[in-house]
Amino acid sequence: MRKSLLLTIVAGLLAALNLSAQNETVQGQVAAVDSTLIGKSIFSILPSHDRGSKGTVTVHQSQSIIKALNSQIASNPSRKMTGYRVRIFNDNKQNSRGASEAALNRFKGMYPGLSAYRTYTNPFFKVTVGDFRTKSEAMQLLDQIKGSFPSAFIVKETINYPTLGSIR
Repeated sequence: MRKSLLLTIVAGLLAALNLSAQNETVQGQVAAVDSTLIGKSIFSILPSHDRGSKGTVTVHQSQSIIKALNSQIASNPSRKMTGYRVRIFNDNKQNSRGASEAALNRFKGMYPGLSAYRTYTNPFFKVTVGDFRTKSEAMQLLDQIKGSFPSAFIVKETINYPTLGSIR
């Protein structure tokens, strides 16, 4: 009887170990946000005959869902989150006010679609550009502008919540 009880306990332990091994979660990398999709509606990306695509996708959606989504999107600009920007100017010299304004205007002329912010934190005038969720997105901009703004660097700060555009 003792041997039978011992075998039952061992079998139960082996079954429990096997079960826990099957339920183990495998952790991998989290999928990155595709920045090329920011500001686009999924409905404008889906294939359709009027855009010359081979397939057709038909989406039947309640008008109340569209209204709720548009309401959520409209509230996004007031929200803030921690993200990354590229600082293209940071100085406290006597001519820094004018120089920061010149840097801001130069950047806006070169990259009209990107957001740019000029701030003053005693004693520094700063010009920071972009609203990026990840450091790698900010790095891409830094690589593009390094020739025009050689002293540029990435900063982590509170950014404006990226808007996604309106859905029809």
